[in-house]
Amino acid sequence: MIAQEIHVSDVGAVTARERPDVALVGLGTSSEHALELITEIVRGAFCPVIALLADYDAEWVDQAAQRGVYAYIVDTRPEELQSAIDITLRRFAEFQNVQGAFERRNAEILRDSELTLVRRRHVLELHDGVVQELAVAHLALELDRRDQSREALLGALENARAIVSRSVDDLRSEGVPLEQLISDAAPG
Repeated sequence: MIAQEIHVSDVGAVTARERPDVALVGLGTSSEHALELITEIVRGAFCPVIALLADYDAEWVDQAAQRGVYAYIVDTRPEELQSAIDITLRRFAEFQNVQGAFERRNAEILRDSELTLVRRRHVLELHDGVVQELAVAHLALELDRRDQSREALLGALENARAIVSRSVDDLRSEGVPLEQLISDAAPG
């Protein structure tokens, strides 16, 4: 045992500071107090919780399970307790692996969503900054307004250059080396 705490307001901080492999919560005289201790320990997800019961209480076990208890034992013989700890630690490690996989997948989804938004922004920039300028240049040329056409064409070129530069910078920040970008762009 590395720490002991009976105050609900302090149990989260003690668990966070000590980082035990497992927390044991005894039912004691107040079943609600024990449930509150379980809630505080699980809220921080610092470690799995095993409840120690003097007698089996199905309703209390159900409430404890809803609050995140990993196991309970009615008998506090050392071999029973050790068995519960071993199984709980194994299940907790599996849970953390699964949780880590979900977090990695969520990070991938978030990154993909951000890339999609960047691509959409680039498409809008192309439309607003290049295509519209080219349309203005074409219309001005047809109306024999060469200076206005030339100005719109130069604006479209400048916008296209800025968009390509930002896109290359984005790719480089994602770890794509400039040499790779050049070789990918080279014809067959």
